This record gives sequence, structure tokens and C-alpha cells, in this order.
Amino acid sequence: MVVSMNRWKGKVVVVTGASAGIGAAITEALVVSGLKVVGLARRKERVEALAKHLENEPGRLYAVKTDISNEEEVIGAFEWIKNNLGAISILINNAGIIRGTNLIDGDTKMWKETLDTNVLGLCVATREAIRSMKDNNIDGHIIHINSIAGHMVPPLPYFNVYPASKHAVTALTETLRQELNTFKSKIKITSISPGATESEISQASGAAVVSDVDEYIKSKQCMLKSEDVTDAVLYVLSTPSHVQIHELIMKPVGEIV
Repeated sequence: MVVSMNRWKGKVVVVTGASAGIGAAITEALVVSGLKVVGLARRKERVEALAKHLENEPGRLYAVKTDISNEEEVIGAFEWIKNNLGAISILINNAGIIRGTNLIDGDTKMWKETLDTNVLGLCVATREAIRSMKDNNIDGHIIHINSIAGHMVPPLPYFNVYPASKHAVTALTETLRQELNTFKSKIKITSISPGATESEISQASGAAVVSDVDEYIKSKQCMLKSEDVTDAVLYVLSTPSHVQIHELIMKPVGEIV
């Protein structure tokens, strides 16, 4: 099987949650690979700083301030891309949050924030990207950065609706695959589900109670790095047009759950 990123050079890719952690690592790798990357994030200044750092690389990074949980902002971002860069070939749905609450006496607002970002925001971004691909006859690729929590429930009280949101991503991946097949579309859909990974998700989410989550992650004998997830993204994008990696589960060696 030939594995190559050449067919994507010069194409437009959108990365949500591009300001830190896995999103920033994916963004950097795609710019180095020669793509035009649009980094969507609430912290636009961090994406702009990354763009400056990468200004001598083959590709280019554009920062667009976007709260993925706000449908109007997401639609506005995709409209900006259409007007300034053209058609989209790849979408990386990376944005995700954990809120520090629980189910027994939890905060409804925090539950909704998690679901609005991890599920509905992902759906809106996917819809807009596929609309661009279809309008321009592009056999593109949608990648959901899922989680091992989309396939099991980690034993943590403060994960609350987070595993449910990621189980939804697992279901949405298969549902979209079936929809695309129904319309005989060649657009690919992939879910990548990392286990324990070093990232800024807790801090970036502004969670009030994240100590249990952080301690759980730190207790792992080995952890994945953002670059490991990035390598997985590059791999699935590099596969031939007839190959679709539907689900890629990755864990650090020795992970118990």
C-alpha cells in the first residue's frame, strides 16, 4: 500500500481546537506537509503565534477565532474560508472539553457546554465541511479525534457526560459513513481514539474540578504524546483513495483500561 501525503499539498484543511495540545501538533505537521491550514480556536492569539513560528514552512496557517459550540461562529468561519481560500479538502474535528462536575449533583450548564462542543459543534463543522466538498466535487476526508472513552467508561466520577459525548462521536462516525455510502460519496470518515495522552484539555476547558482527571492521567505508567496522535492523522490521510481507516484505537503500552 502506497502511503503518501502528496495529493493533499496546497489543499485547504480545517483543524478545530488548534490552539494547543493535539490540535496544535496536528496543525504544525500539516503546515510542514505543505497544506493551507485554517486553525479554529477561541484563543486565536495562540494560533497566530504558531503561524509566525511556521512562516518559513511549505504550507501556511490561518487563524480564525471560533467557539466551536457557537453555531453562528462556526458557520461564519466556514464562510470566511470559502471567500478567502476556497474549497475544503480535509476537516480535523479536534476540539473537545471536559467540565469538572458529576452526574449525581452535577451542573447542567457544564453538561450542556460539553455536549455542545464535543457533539453538536462537531456535527455542525462536519456539515459545513461536507457541504464545501460536495459543492466542489472534492473527495475529501473528515477525521474525528475521538477518545478511548468513546469505547469504554474510565472509572472517574468527574468524567460525567464526557464518555457519553465520545460514545456519540463513535456512533456519529458510523452514521456518517452509512450516509456517505447512501449518496455514493467518496468522502472518507475516520475516528481516531487515543488512550491516556499528554494534553491541555483539562486546563483549556476551565474546569473547576480536574484534579481527579489529571491524577488519573498522570498515574499511567506510559502516556501518548500529541505527536503520536498526529502521526496517526498523517497515516490515515496518506492511505490510497480506496482505503478508509474507519476506527483507529491507540493506547500507550501498558495501559490497563
